[in-house]
Amino acid sequence: MSPSTDRMLNRVRSVYLFIRQQGTVTTKELVEEFDMTQRTMQRDLNILTYNDLVRSPRRGLWTVTEKKVRVS
Repeated sequence: MSPSTDRMLNRVRSVYLFIRQQGTVTTKELVEEFDMTQRTMQRDLNILTYNDLVRSPRRGLWTVTEKKVRVS
């Protein structure tokens, strides 16, 4: 895997773990916590949504799904 892919996967994993720990968070909270642009955060959230790991119960809010995940 390329270094940039590794960085992206680590970032997405961190975002998932943060949402799981916090319960429900806003996109703005995620952008501030991870110090990234709104567009980059949206891309990461799209990856997590596509893999059924997070969902958005309301616009701008994020929470984890019931899907079982083993984090190593």
